[in-house]
Amino acid sequence: MIDFRCPKDGGALTELRCQVCGHQYQTVAGQPVLIDFERSIVDEADFFARSGGGFRTDREGKSALKRFLWGRADAPGPAAEWISKHIPGGLVLVVGGGVKGAGFEKLVGVEIVAFDIFPTENTSFVADGHSIPIPDESVDAVWIQAVLEHVLEPERVVEEIRRVLKPGGIVYADTPFMQPVHEGAYDFTRFSHSGHRWLFRHFDEVRSGVSVGPGRAAVLAMRHAFTALFRSRKAGSLIALSLFWLRFI
Repeated sequence: MIDFRCPKDGGALTELRCQVCGHQYQTVAGQPVLIDFERSIVDEADFFARSGGGFRTDREGKSALKRFLWGRADAPGPAAEWISKHIPGGLVLVVGGGVKGAGFEKLVGVEIVAFDIFPTENTSFVADGHSIPIPDESVDAVWIQAVLEHVLEPERVVEEIRRVLKPGGIVYADTPFMQPVHEGAYDFTRFSHSGHRWLFRHFDEVRSGVSVGPGRAAVLAMRHAFTALFRSRKAGSLIALSLFWLRFI
């Protein structure tokens, strides 16, 4: 269980009202919306007009055929198992957990609390990673998968992760490098391995590596190239089918 804090000033909340600034927060789909809209890319009027939904364009899960053709990230599964082993019964905060990513299902034997900028059945509250509305040193681990490319200030989000982690806490961060633009206007940044390590320079590195190999990255790039050329996702996928075998490299 996490006690929420005001994202504006860190004040305690009583019935979602900040005891410092007096701001009253609302709920959507039964989840508290703890976003400081004055400092967030999320527009308040647009958010509530859509009842907090409609921000994400991808879909959770893939069919067995699509997983075979296009592949799935392999690294998150072992990372989830490692976290589960090292903090049994611990609290894992999932940043950007509106959609479950690859390997997430292997986080077992731990308590999971997830948030995103939109409510889903996977989230407990709605928030912006730039101002995580929970107390300092309150979670044992943080899982942040395919999120840091979608935030305006990655360093600020990482500092928030550092703030909410207990001493000796664990972070799993999976962030793209060789990946085409996705989610349209909400895609900002890419990181090389060195850039990602610098972003987490205040953390000790336990292990690092790639989530998918160069073959899958090449197939993904070709799918998007053909999609752009013919202005059709279906055409891009059909043409790239002849190259799907590259993903096994």
